[in-house]
Amino acid sequence: MFEALDATLLARLQFAFTVSFHFVFPSFTIGLASYLAVLEAMWLVTGREVYLNLFKYWLKVFSLVFGMGVVSGIVMSYQFGTNWSVYSQKAGPVVGPLMAYEVLTAFFLEAGFLGVMLFGMNRVGRGLHFVATLAVAVGTLLSAFWILAANSWMQTPVGHTIAANGQFVPADWWQIIFNPSFPYRLPHTVAASYLTTALAVGAVAAWHLLRGQKGEGVRVMFSMAMGMITVTAPIQILLGDQHGLNTLEYQPVKVMAMEGHFESHPDGAPLILFGLPDQEAAKVRAEIAVPKLSSLILKHALDAPLKGLDTVPRSEWPPVAIVFWSFRIMVGLGLLMLLLGAWSLLARLWRGLYDWKWLHRLALAMGPAGFVAVIAGWVTTEVGRQPYTVYGLLRTAQSVSPLDAPAVGTSLVAFIVVYFIVFGAGIFYVLKLMGQTPHEGEPGPEAVPSHAAGITPGPAVSAGRRT
Repeated sequence: MFEALDATLLARLQFAFTVSFHFVFPSFTIGLASYLAVLEAMWLVTGREVYLNLFKYWLKVFSLVFGMGVVSGIVMSYQFGTNWSVYSQKAGPVVGPLMAYEVLTAFFLEAGFLGVMLFGMNRVGRGLHFVATLAVAVGTLLSAFWILAANSWMQTPVGHTIAANGQFVPADWWQIIFNPSFPYRLPHTVAASYLTTALAVGAVAAWHLLRGQKGEGVRVMFSMAMGMITVTAPIQILLGDQHGLNTLEYQPVKVMAMEGHFESHPDGAPLILFGLPDQEAAKVRAEIAVPKLSSLILKHALDAPLKGLDTVPRSEWPPVAIVFWSFRIMVGLGLLMLLLGAWSLLARLWRGLYDWKWLHRLALAMGPAGFVAVIAGWVTTEVGRQPYTVYGLLRTAQSVSPLDAPAVGTSLVAFIVVYFIVFGAGIFYVLKLMGQTPHEGEPGPEAVPSHAAGITPGPAVSAGRRT
């Protein structure tokens, strides 16, 4: 069945599938952990029960999403040894310690305080419980820090030497961690996570508003989500612009593919809004472009020259069509987020935030936009790096394990089937939780019926409380 396919391509598809599935969960938990910390802080400061009810409402969602993120991440990491053993052998001295730091700092911090956060509301003091919530939030950010440090080094490798056996040997850990692209990619990714969470929370609130549920919890939830989008969307666009300029400096071929510039433009490059990249013919067909606008965005001058893919050997080209379209999906969704934030601000000023039905419909439709945008951004970043795993130094074809195509293809099919069954069920239950309206006396995870977990009822399990 898979004999005619390339084992390297199948290994790439398998990693792309598993990491795309995995990336959905951390992008939600990073933002949701911080949102929970804000909700609990607001409850402690103001004493308003609505914040405590929302905290318990979203804590149940967080526990499920966090669990799915851990499981999908473990599965993904095994592929470094199965499908990418050569990469692991060569880049392991650099990437291995960074991944270990993530476990020793972020994961241990999250795991150490997660139980207190989930089940300790009625067992420890308010202050200690808030500390646990903050620790989990900080842990998710630390996790993003180390993972992005490792991935950014693969994009812009510095601070190492290459041994006689081809291994990358650390020479300066400060340079490795704070490599040229890391300071731009970290805030861009964290802001994307906050936007993803705000869009999901806003969509849930919009769903309940459209159903006529305008209780205090729904209104506060919608107001906080729209406020976050209003503030974060323009900041994210600015962060993206700076990240793009950094990419132009260190990975110009990726930017050429993003822009669809097969040809060099000595007197100003157009911004191609739409087109069908033809890599074989080295041209964009049916293009709709704005003259010189790409030069203005990337070089801040209308007539600034920009090099094209014609200056690079074809063997160095990434798959242009994929990078071209994934980038436009990300940017297009970002502009829609900006529109949603501006519209919600207008509604807030006109005191119509909870009454404008078309605003609620847009917020509901934009619920999945953050997840789609972060995956599109990941595709742009990773596919745009091709044909390298370590940019400019180690090719993808030289990184793969010596496996036969049928073995990789069979495991890929197995992953697809199992993932859609297991994680499909988890996502279905998360959506079911979101479909319930937050209400006064909202039960937390500690209120799960004892017979469901096979435990003896404790003092925090209130009889008759709805899960």
